[in-house]
Amino acid sequence: MVFGFGRKTQLPTREEALSGRPTRPFSVSPTHVVLGTPIEGPWPDGSQVLYVAMGCFWGVERIFWRQEGVVSTAAGYMGGYTPNPTYEETCTGLTGHAEAVRVVYDPERTSPELLLKAFWENHDPTTANRQGNDVGTAYRSAIYWTTDEQRAAAESTREAFQKVLDDNGYGQISTEVRSADDAGPFYLAEDYHQGYLHKNPGGYCNHGPNGMTCPVGIVRQDQLPAQQEIAPPKA
Repeated sequence: MVFGFGRKTQLPTREEALSGRPTRPFSVSPTHVVLGTPIEGPWPDGSQVLYVAMGCFWGVERIFWRQEGVVSTAAGYMGGYTPNPTYEETCTGLTGHAEAVRVVYDPERTSPELLLKAFWENHDPTTANRQGNDVGTAYRSAIYWTTDEQRAAAESTREAFQKVLDDNGYGQISTEVRSADDAGPFYLAEDYHQGYLHKNPGGYCNHGPNGMTCPVGIVRQDQLPAQQEIAPPKA
């Protein structure tokens, strides 16, 4: 992680954001370095996609490629305006993006609740635009859902984890929760960011258990709208 960047703590407007470019300015290996699966697909039929942001994407990606039922992960940029941004541009805060991870999973082997349990328990969702030494809008906490089940799980686990935080004397959750369609395209990060902590086992990581447990099994069927599937946005 490059320190000294990402100090901007207010999101730019669309007009203020960097202009970007029509195509990705770098190439990325098509195969996940740990899981051996396609980074950009195609994935097995029935796979679902969830996007999360919780600070530096190096540690975030490792958390999720270790989760049972995860098919593939990728580090990238999401929630901003600049098309096909670079790492250096995103770190300025002038693209509007968060460092995010795309999590592709098998819903027969895991659930949004279990994935979001790992999300809540491995970062501080109360520090807006900051995780540890990383300061700036690029390091904000966010969940971008693609199915109604994910939305219900995000809202219910957020409420449940807030009660845990309250009981332990912590502040209010600042996590951004919205649909992936609303957040906009997910842009892959440069190849050296993909599987970074596998390639660099001693690399920088400020993620780990925060000492609190997020309850699971709290989404009831009557909380779920009839329409379950929402197609993930195209990059």
